[in-house]
Amino acid sequence: IFPSNSGNKEITWMMLEAGAETDVVNSVGRTAAQMAAFVGQHDCVTVINNFFPRERLDYYTKPQGLDKEPKLPVKLAGPLHKIITTTNMHPVKIVLLVKENPLLAEVEALQKCYRVLDLICEKCMKQKDMNEVLAMKMHYISCIFQKCIAFLKEREDKLDGFIKSLLKGRDKDGFPVYQEKLIRESIRKFPYCEATLLQQLVRSIAPVEI
Repeated sequence: IFPSNSGNKEITWMMLEAGAETDVVNSVGRTAAQMAAFVGQHDCVTVINNFFPRERLDYYTKPQGLDKEPKLPVKLAGPLHKIITTTNMHPVKIVLLVKENPLLAEVEALQKCYRVLDLICEKCMKQKDMNEVLAMKMHYISCIFQKCIAFLKEREDKLDGFIKSLLKGRDKDGFPVYQEKLIRESIRKFPYCEATLLQQLVRSIAPVEI
C-alpha cells in the first residue's frame, strides 16, 4: 500500500479494507508505514497502524475448538470493530462510543468484548511478526471496558459518572488526575513485561509526577 506516501488517508483505508498487506516491504526493505513516516505522512501512518481487518474480529463470532458458543456475539462485532479501529484514543471518546451503542453499554456485553480484546492482545504478542503497538491498544481498550463495567455495576450515574470522573480537574490547576491514573494503570497492567514499547513508556512516564 505504498500510495500512503502520497498522504491520501481515504485511499490508504480503502486499500487496507480491500486486503492490502501492511507488512510487505519495498526494494529497500521498508513497509508502507515506514515509508509514509519517512516522507512525513503521519496521518497515513496512523491509519495503517490502527487498521484491524473485520474478518480477524469475526473469527471470534464462530465457535472454536470445543467451544459450544462463540466468544463474541455477532451483534457486538460491528460496534467493537468501530472502537478498535478508531484513531482517537482519548478515554472519554472510547467511553462515548460505548455509551452511544445500547448493545455495547451492558455489563455482559462489555465482559465478552474485553475478553476478546485480551485474546487479540495475546495473539499480537505471540505471532511471528509481533505487533506491540496493536497489542498495547487492545489492552488499553480492554482496561477502559473493565472500568466501564465497574461504573455500570457500582454507580447510579453509570457511564455518565465515568465520563465526569475522567474530565474532572483538580482544584489547583484543573489537571484531570483520574484520567492520568487510569492511563498509567493500564500501562502498568500490560502483561508482557519484555515488550520494548512497554519499557519505553515506563521510562518516559515513571519520572513524571502527576
